[in-house]
Amino acid sequence: MIELTRRATFSASHYYWNDAWSQEKNVEVFGRCARRNGHGHNYTLEVTVSGNPDSVTGFVVDLKWLKDVIENEVLAAYDHRHLNLEVPEFADSKLIPTTENIAISVWKRLAPAIEKAGAARLSRVRVYETPDIFAEYRGK
Repeated sequence: MIELTRRATFSASHYYWNDAWSQEKNVEVFGRCARRNGHGHNYTLEVTVSGNPDSVTGFVVDLKWLKDVIENEVLAAYDHRHLNLEVPEFADSKLIPTTENIAISVWKRLAPAIEKAGAARLSRVRVYETPDIFAEYRGK
């Protein structure tokens, strides 16, 4: 078994807000991240798949295919978007678009397509909000 990781980047804005709390409580907990106009990040996404290399191609997965899946399932929805307003899992459910929740959301978007392809499995999603802050989700 081998792991293969593909990186992608996207830019998006968001804010942190819990509708069940007062404005004062939101500001107390989230600080300047609670400003409703939002703020932006240049995110780095790492998607790791695992499997055995194909005996003919030597690939765990075709990297062009993986790039296209990431583009279609994640980047098309997230890049240059206001996550709270334009991405359904955050806009519709009031899920706060923290780095942790973004990682889980990306997993949920990618896992069905990767599982359908069959040869590899999604083993990790890592989302960097900044070079020093990231969240990692392994589907459990």
